[in-house]
Amino acid sequence: MSYVSAQDISDAVRYSLDEVQGTARFRAMGGAFGALGGDLSAISINPAGAAIFTRSNGSFSISNLNTKNDVNYFNGFSSSSDSKFDINQLGAVFVFNNTDQNSPWKKLALSINYDKLSNFNNHWYAVGTSTNSIDNYFLSHAQGLRLDEISALPGESLEDAYAEIGSFYGYGNQQAFLGYESYILEPFSDTDDNTDYSSNIAPGTFNHDYTFAARGYNGKLSFNIASQFQENLFLGLNLNSHFIDYDKSTYLYEANSNPGSLVNEVGFENNLHATGTGFSFQLGGILKLSEEFRAGLTYSSPTWYRISEETTQYLGTVRNESGTDISQNIDPRTINVFPDYKLQTPGKVTGSLAYVFGDQGLISFDYSRKDFGNAKFRPTTDTYFASQNDIISNTLKNASTYKFGGEYRIKQYSFRGGYRFEESPYEDDSFYGDLTGFSLGLGYNFGAMKLDLAFDQSDRSVKNPFYSVGLTNAANVDSKISNVTATLSFNL
Repeated sequence: MSYVSAQDISDAVRYSLDEVQGTARFRAMGGAFGALGGDLSAISINPAGAAIFTRSNGSFSISNLNTKNDVNYFNGFSSSSDSKFDINQLGAVFVFNNTDQNSPWKKLALSINYDKLSNFNNHWYAVGTSTNSIDNYFLSHAQGLRLDEISALPGESLEDAYAEIGSFYGYGNQQAFLGYESYILEPFSDTDDNTDYSSNIAPGTFNHDYTFAARGYNGKLSFNIASQFQENLFLGLNLNSHFIDYDKSTYLYEANSNPGSLVNEVGFENNLHATGTGFSFQLGGILKLSEEFRAGLTYSSPTWYRISEETTQYLGTVRNESGTDISQNIDPRTINVFPDYKLQTPGKVTGSLAYVFGDQGLISFDYSRKDFGNAKFRPTTDTYFASQNDIISNTLKNASTYKFGGEYRIKQYSFRGGYRFEESPYEDDSFYGDLTGFSLGLGYNFGAMKLDLAFDQSDRSVKNPFYSVGLTNAANVDSKISNVTATLSFNL
């Protein structure tokens, strides 16, 4: 095991985003439930929504997620899709009516609910021809480092050297070691104090085949208390426990036939496993301005995470010496253990309006504001974290989210629709685009039980750089994410 540190802005963004997840009714109306309540997933938007329930209720939801990616990379185009079934919501609310008719507090609601905030399942691949090579990645890490700090000692195995270099010098030296021992890098001199390197891959064109695969989730377990004051005011508090489980694997295959190249093929694999726990709270209120018109307001605190990460790597090259192809494979079989780090994601304020047409239906609107530039790695006194926090504050912005929803009822049937628009968290929205989504749904009320179905779809374009330094070529990924959700809810 070796100890390294390599967290960056992509980690901060990944764990700061949240999607419209939850019950089918919630998703069918675009998540615009801040002024409505009466739904277990609505509690995750506004904790006062639990007090809207007139009686105890439970629900669970299953969904099928389908992700379709269209990828452009220079002159290449590829397409991929993947789907998965999942349980994305489970919870119950218990309502206790106050028997004291003289008390202004009419009821108390206690609830517990699990919602999946984000689904990380994703897979895509990019193929194309570039004039930039992976050698720049290793050169970026190696320049300025002593040769004896990025190479194996006499008689030392490559596996042992990789682990020792990571323990003593860190992640950057490990990457330079991979480049040197695979013959990609050439030192200007073979002395221990050499700090200058060139590449054994000649300039020209390079055929790239890059694969990205991820899985995992960000879940939230909410413990809620809510109450109704007199006839028109509802107040609530959520205490939230967060869970992260994330796996990512990338593989780059590069080939060239450039004149003067010693190394003609490179295969570079990187794997990440991350787990984490966190805490946040929410305060919210819903006010009935009239029998039909409602307004809601919610403050969602930052989430304070503690995250653990592990990585593994593999590098293989093929070089041509005197007309003979020679393979060099470096498989360290070493787990790089990152020290646990703390991440504070930004807080959020949500304002909501809803108009209820008696028993016939309703329309609702939610507006949220979140400053992604407030995300922070901690401790902020750490030099590396301080530099990443500066990048976050200069690169990310205050982003708005708009959600619209509607429902129309005919006897036992409910027909629903929704729309949402989320601004990019990045200042440069050509790099990370805005998200647009729509949803449709149908519900049937059996009396003591309800069955709801929903379909929702969202689109976003993102430029995904292969690596943070050196080979920063980006594949343009247009993602279309579709969900079919079914929820069974019942009176308790």
